[in-house]
Amino acid sequence: MRHLISLTILLLFIWLIWSYSGRNMPLTEAKGHISVVQEINPSDSLKRNVVGVQPYMEVADYFSQEKFHDKLRIYMIEADQNGFTTKNTIVLFPEYIGTWLVLEGEKHVLAKKETMADALTTMVLSNLFDFSLAYLKTNKEEDRAASAIFRMKAKSMAKSYYLTFSELAKASKIHIAAGSIILPDPTVVDGIIHVDPTGPLYNAAFVFGPDGKVIGDPILKAFPIESEIPFLTAGIPGEIPTFNLPFAKTSVLVCADSWYPAAYQSAAEESAELILVPSFCTGNGAMDILWKGYSGNPEPAGTDMNDVNKLTEGEAWVKYALPGQIQKTRAQAGLNVFLRGNLWDLGSDGQPLAIFQNKLLQINPADSAGIWSLNY
Repeated sequence: MRHLISLTILLLFIWLIWSYSGRNMPLTEAKGHISVVQEINPSDSLKRNVVGVQPYMEVADYFSQEKFHDKLRIYMIEADQNGFTTKNTIVLFPEYIGTWLVLEGEKHVLAKKETMADALTTMVLSNLFDFSLAYLKTNKEEDRAASAIFRMKAKSMAKSYYLTFSELAKASKIHIAAGSIILPDPTVVDGIIHVDPTGPLYNAAFVFGPDGKVIGDPILKAFPIESEIPFLTAGIPGEIPTFNLPFAKTSVLVCADSWYPAAYQSAAEESAELILVPSFCTGNGAMDILWKGYSGNPEPAGTDMNDVNKLTEGEAWVKYALPGQIQKTRAQAGLNVFLRGNLWDLGSDGQPLAIFQNKLLQINPADSAGIWSLNY
């Protein structure tokens, strides 16, 4: 028995050393990888604009809040230096921009893993006790492992996401539609994000004001796609908020929500002038493959099912997402941006979709990161 106890203590000691090793190594300087900066529709008469940021994110950008902040600050500085930011500007970041803050404080070896599955397995093993406690609090979702990973890091994720975008908004004195992040039961109290680690997980987006505070309520994705449904809860389409910002009534639809007429209900009723869509499309070259139809939810009325396996994914985005739906509202302008980067084997694709007065505008595509200004 003494030998068994000694062996157990030794193995625990070895695990502790392995678990905490490689977490606080020096990080390299953040790189923006910016290949395009464009004012889409130059105009002397239009005095408002939305700046779309297509960041190129890498795993190492998420190991600390400081590195995450420094990475996004590169894009804010570039936009400012090109004269894109004024008091009537809102900056749009893409879907899932904050989700990988789940990696904050983790072993840096995760950046060298070839697949996301390998990386998350290592993450679980190096946080075995915290993961186990979070797993016990997860009993409603089909994918309990994914749910537990996000729950165990929820408070630190929310804090780092809030601090980063709060600091960026205050520094530039502008509004920011801060993309999205996976959080359990997020709420906003006095302009600060709060979470309940035992609550349902949502894909949530937030709008920050020039004072660094969150404006209004979280925007909860109402139509999760097939890969999200096992661990995410859907928001209610009719409760997607419209924000009465000083320069425009603004609606934010998270990615797939932009494909469903029901998600535009508030925007139409509140006479939104601007509709913003943060997105993430996985798979390198995904926009060029044949469209497989709606993912995770029934196709809405009016969908031409003959387009399935006929249109490309990119063509379907133009026909059925923001460019094809915005005309159902009174919005004068809309912008859709995508997350790009090197995140293990996930891959990424997508270029901005910019609409002005119901017309899809031409943009200069970016090989990696890009910044576009749409006047309206």
